[in-house]
Amino acid sequence: MRGPNVKQVKFREIKPEIRVLGIDDGSFMPHTKGKALVVGTVFRGGKWLDGVLRTYVDIDGTDATKRIVDMVNASRHKGQIRVIMVEGLTFAGFNVIDIKRIFKETGLPVVALNRKRPDFPKVKRALQHLPNWQQRWKLLRSAGKIHPIRPKHRGSSIYMQIAGIKRPDAEYVVKLTSTRGLLPEPLRVAHLIATGIVRGESVGRV
Repeated sequence: MRGPNVKQVKFREIKPEIRVLGIDDGSFMPHTKGKALVVGTVFRGGKWLDGVLRTYVDIDGTDATKRIVDMVNASRHKGQIRVIMVEGLTFAGFNVIDIKRIFKETGLPVVALNRKRPDFPKVKRALQHLPNWQQRWKLLRSAGKIHPIRPKHRGSSIYMQIAGIKRPDAEYVVKLTSTRGLLPEPLRVAHLIATGIVRGESVGRV
């Protein structure tokens, strides 16, 4: 069941081929005006790529949440997607996303992953150079508790924030889709595609 008043999506069963949408941005010139490419990849589990989505967001802007919501809701894959994954809470510099709003307006739970635990004092100092920095800071701080997770039995931990999904379910989906590297395949491939389009050559991540 989904809807604006649903606080969490309840999974009766998480199948190996669960459809997951991973979203990441491409390269861009920092501290400039313009737009950055954002790519979404639809995966069945961590093995099969089913589709690719794209949108653009303002560099250091405030439109990333809306752009992502519109991209997801307009997609023909929407009916099959069960979870959205994003790498971090910022796109194109400091265009901060609201994962709770994305969940509310798409009906799809959101898992935000970071390779490192966010350094909030450092981030706050950087935000203070931007317009509406207080609102950006508020979104970052309201995204919820940071949970460490180790996708593989051997390897480093990454860090997770969630909206609309229980922690055990989110951890299971992350581990299920982390088949090639530290990050889940939907995010890893979204990054490869986005950087490949912008640079002319992909830049991989483990």
